[in-house]
Amino acid sequence: MNNILEVRSIRKNYNTFTLNDVSFDVPKGYVTGFIGPNGAGKTTTLKLILGVINADSGNIKLFDNEKGDIQSDQIGVVMDYPLYADEWSINDVQKAISPFYKNWDKNKFAQYLKQFDLEPKKKVKELSRGMKVKLQISAALCHDAKLLILDEPTSGLDPVARDEICDLLRAFISDEDHSIIFSTHITTDLEKTADFITFILNGNIVFTGAKDDLLQKYARVAGGIDDLNEDQKRHVIGYRQHSAGFEGMTETSNAGKFPSNVLTEEISLDEIIIFMNKGAKINE
Repeated sequence: MNNILEVRSIRKNYNTFTLNDVSFDVPKGYVTGFIGPNGAGKTTTLKLILGVINADSGNIKLFDNEKGDIQSDQIGVVMDYPLYADEWSINDVQKAISPFYKNWDKNKFAQYLKQFDLEPKKKVKELSRGMKVKLQISAALCHDAKLLILDEPTSGLDPVARDEICDLLRAFISDEDHSIIFSTHITTDLEKTADFITFILNGNIVFTGAKDDLLQKYARVAGGIDDLNEDQKRHVIGYRQHSAGFEGMTETSNAGKFPSNVLTEEISLDEIIIFMNKGAKINE
């Protein structure tokens, strides 16, 4: 499988946080979801990929080239909030950013504006949250980008707007030369769009691979307070006890170690993040 992005042993030290030898791939022609709780290192990793900050060690390769050799046209970026001046009109946005892209297609930009019902004369400050995201996507898709880097683009959007954006991403990825790395807390969007998942926790990669492999690796478990002995509890990640019993997560290979009255069922990406994060805090 060809990779559009390869991150190898990236390390970044701060006073209170370390990105610790992070390694993962973004395969060509697929959506890779980038998940983890707040403060896990997602945004730091994306900034390193984009060259906004420099790593202390490690290597990043994009399109089979070292990061410094990459042309800006090859990457489209959509952040949780656009870095456009509030007083700019949408036309002003195009005037400001188009000179940075040799492959900027003003006709394609105009087509996206029409598709999204974005009025070219409207100011950025007059746009809703969803319209600002659509403006960024319009800009990201009209200069022949091969890789989209998305940092929380659907946060705060209503389900209709999120579904529309997910449809756009699926259309973009239909070209097998295109790829997406999609960082988001809204894991239901990834369950609909992502093929691969990279999970980062406390600056460490805890999983990277096919989404289905991650969902099959773990299962949700729940039962009564007295259903598990201490040895069995050690197989429960993020063990949480409440008045009616307990819940947590386990590797599916351990499911047979629990009593028959303990419920074992499929787990969501959201639950994997919650239980893994809780388990990490317990072990700190």
